[in-house]
Amino acid sequence: MNHDEFEAIVRETLQGLPDWVHEALHNIEVLVMDQPDEHLDPHGDGPLGLYVGVPLPEREAGNAGELPDVIYLFRRPHLSLGLAPEELRAEVATTLVHEVAHYFGIDDERLDELGWG
Repeated sequence: MNHDEFEAIVRETLQGLPDWVHEALHNIEVLVMDQPDEHLDPHGDGPLGLYVGVPLPEREAGNAGELPDVIYLFRRPHLSLGLAPEELRAEVATTLVHEVAHYFGIDDERLDELGWG
């Protein structure tokens, strides 16, 4: 699957999120990269996605005017899972929801409890 095809899946998945999620997403970008660089993955763990920013519960009035937060979704780590197309779509959706949850201030421990780990 090439970059454009993967990006289309990410866009479709993002558009399919509930309205309340779209209404709450402010000053955030969703970007697709082939794979994380050493800055985004310093330990070489090969994440499927990554949220970089200040979660909503931690924001203060002084955060206004800052650069947008970013959710990265990484194409090659997803493809390396060797999933069938529909399973890949589901995994992209899970990754996107996981990273959006971080934006809302939900940590990995809580996501594990909720079954999204």
